[in-house]
Amino acid sequence: MKKFIDTLKNIWKVEELRQRILLTLGLILIYRIGSFIILPGVNQVALGGGRSSSGLVGLLDLFAGGAFSKASIMALGIMPYISASIIMQLLGMAVPVVQKLQKEGESGRRKINGYTRVLTIVICAFQGPSYLQMYVIGAGGVADPTWMWWVSSIVLLIAGTMFAMWLGERITDKGIGNGISLLITVGILARFPSAVFGEFLERNSGAGGIFMFLVELIVFIAIIMLTVLIVQGVRRVPINYAKRVVGQSNAAAEQGARSYIPLKVNASGVMPIIFAQAIMTVPTMINSNNVVLVALADYRGFWYNFVFAMLIIIFTYFYTAITINPKQIADDLKRSGGFVPGIKPGSETADFIDTILSRITLPGSFFLAAIAIIPAFAMMFGIGDAFAMFMGGTSMLIMVGVVLDTLQQIETYLLNRHYDGLMEGGRIRGRRGANEFSGM
Repeated sequence: MKKFIDTLKNIWKVEELRQRILLTLGLILIYRIGSFIILPGVNQVALGGGRSSSGLVGLLDLFAGGAFSKASIMALGIMPYISASIIMQLLGMAVPVVQKLQKEGESGRRKINGYTRVLTIVICAFQGPSYLQMYVIGAGGVADPTWMWWVSSIVLLIAGTMFAMWLGERITDKGIGNGISLLITVGILARFPSAVFGEFLERNSGAGGIFMFLVELIVFIAIIMLTVLIVQGVRRVPINYAKRVVGQSNAAAEQGARSYIPLKVNASGVMPIIFAQAIMTVPTMINSNNVVLVALADYRGFWYNFVFAMLIIIFTYFYTAITINPKQIADDLKRSGGFVPGIKPGSETADFIDTILSRITLPGSFFLAAIAIIPAFAMMFGIGDAFAMFMGGTSMLIMVGVVLDTLQQIETYLLNRHYDGLMEGGRIRGRRGANEFSGM
């Protein structure tokens, strides 16, 4: 405990880190305040006082930190921006113009970001009216909506999403962690205490008793441990370096410390979950009685969970492919005089790394998909909807992934200034050692 307190003191001593953390907390506070600002003319009492619904609507409300059920200006949350990012990345694989922009470096990235923002506005303009019709007017939140109310509400919903996107970008650039992921995580954590307390009251009233509640907590902790294990899992590919002349004698290039390439089992992080969830929100925003759309909007249903799991597996491979380039790693190795023992430098090394990456990504993607659909099974065993969403699922994966990523960044700042990190012994994966290949 004393070491943990000393580490917190060290964090406060590093001026840049302190400023980044304070800025991050301040922007998160602004985002949370925005989630309580209700759209003009909406009767919140008719909406149930902002109480979250169950099923997929409850999940959407979870990601928005309660803004969805409150009819807040932040009701659409950050998901339209994520959906736009998915579309732009998919276009980058199929449209030559977008591919060319991706290769233009910083200038191309800025143009793509501009197109992503415009596409975000288009998606909000599509989702906004559906949300107002289905979840505000449909619930009696507005008795007699006028055309002026429609226009102002849609504009406010678009502005709320764009402001949330801006806050996320500022956190990423000037704060700590990935801003977009942090905003989603904060929205999830805001509902966690009430979910646990509600489950405790339900069990204490006779539905299984305190013993069953303790069992649920033990299972919850076990799922956290398994999630951390898969998120932190690394396959180390050993590399050697050719000998070179040092002074008047022949010597190996620091071969005493064996180097390696760390290939993560879950190299894509939480992005496949976020991407898949963004797509699964589309059926709920379409006011239709189509059988397929109704089935895909049923959070407990087979088809929702099946499609959700398949999307996670696909996006895991997709995001890993665009994040890690085996050919670039092989070229960097060749230029630095490194090689994988028993493998020829160049194309054979790239193929070798690609094969390993494909093999370790397969179990990683299936594990992510399995964790993501646990809440549906938890509800089948009588666990309340609110707490079930934390028993694995998107909430668990996002929270664990984002927390670990943020800790890694804080760890890097501390180690660069010769302080001990948050976890003694370098237990947080991603903490670079002297013998870790830096070409990743």
